[in-house]
Amino acid sequence: MAHTPNPPVQGRLISHFAERSAEDQGSGWSALWDSNESDLWDRGSPSIALVEVVEQQTDVFSPFTPDKQRKRALVPGCGRGYDPVMLALHGFDVYGLDISATGVSEARKYAASEMQSPQGYNFASETATTADIGNVKFVAGDFFSSEWESEALRDGEKFDLVYDYTFLCALHPSLRQKWAERMSHLLHPGGLLVCLEFPMYKDPSLPGPPWGLKGVHWDLLARGGDGICNIAEEEEDDTEAAKLKGQFRRAQYFRPTRSYPSGKGTDLLSIYVRK
Repeated sequence: MAHTPNPPVQGRLISHFAERSAEDQGSGWSALWDSNESDLWDRGSPSIALVEVVEQQTDVFSPFTPDKQRKRALVPGCGRGYDPVMLALHGFDVYGLDISATGVSEARKYAASEMQSPQGYNFASETATTADIGNVKFVAGDFFSSEWESEALRDGEKFDLVYDYTFLCALHPSLRQKWAERMSHLLHPGGLLVCLEFPMYKDPSLPGPPWGLKGVHWDLLARGGDGICNIAEEEEDDTEAAKLKGQFRRAQYFRPTRSYPSGKGTDLLSIYVRK
């Protein structure tokens, strides 16, 4: 959002989804877009935590493969497209995916302007350059369906990078295991799943969205759990990754120096590598 979420805002989201089944969550988000209520979650700028790590860790986030092909990135639940555009300005070919056709239309409008004349919030450093920008494309589709993949990938291709912020926390907990399975399907071995973990301050047993995610990412991705049972009860030991059943190993885990105020200083950034 352009402003920090407050209890009435979160209450509106919780009440909107309270009677919807897990299968009906997507139409719930589309309805909010269609009724012009995207201000309930729209933060008005790309994630500064992601901007900083992309610019600081240029070896990890090089937009090119060893054979000089431009890397492909995916941002599911991309909303108005702030993060896809920012990644494209840093050299990636990016696909923003959203369940809402209205949201995708808004993202395309935003990108058309921003790619031509980027605002300063797309960069953490004044010396950052847009000399070699990538492309950005927005696709309307269901993350859990493969129907949209033909618009982003050719036969056998996978993504090099996926970024998740406020996507997993927007999903009903019963969909968490499917989320992890889809992430492992969409990324090639060695590909990166970057998660700005939010909200970490919220009790996972409380209703959402946003649903509390403390302990959820590691359980799903590294341990191979369901993201519901026994979360935050086992020590998160990344040195034992080879022995764990998950399809990912966690390569980095840290608190970003800057993030959105809505995280209340508790946001954590994790970088998972597809096994």
